[in-house]
Amino acid sequence: MQVDILFVTEPIERPQKWTVPFDPETGALVEFYGLIRETEGSRKISALTYEAYRSMAEKVMREKIAMLGKKHPCQAIRIVHRLGLVPKGESAIYVGIQSRHRQEGFLLLQEFMDEFKKDVPIWKLTP
Repeated sequence: MQVDILFVTEPIERPQKWTVPFDPETGALVEFYGLIRETEGSRKISALTYEAYRSMAEKVMREKIAMLGKKHPCQAIRIVHRLGLVPKGESAIYVGIQSRHRQEGFLLLQEFMDEFKKDVPIWKLTP
């Protein structure tokens, strides 16, 4: 599986531009944009700040993708995570998956996001 992981400080584009060509066998493109809500818990916010241990975060994400890719084979995954101050309404993360069929892509996305929130060293701070 082709894996593309980026950390950015500028807004994440919607729709996201892919840097890898589509595999001719791709039948589905599953995409997820994680947005900053107006509230965090019960508190109103205007933004969140994200910090990361970049090299370790990328290593952990690649390990999780390799493990999950055995279960849900896909052609490619692109992850873009924003660092620094992210205002409400903007994307903090983008995950895009190219797969032969939609089911593999949806399952890989769901399980990746569940694992990501548990173990990847990226921290969300409220201002």
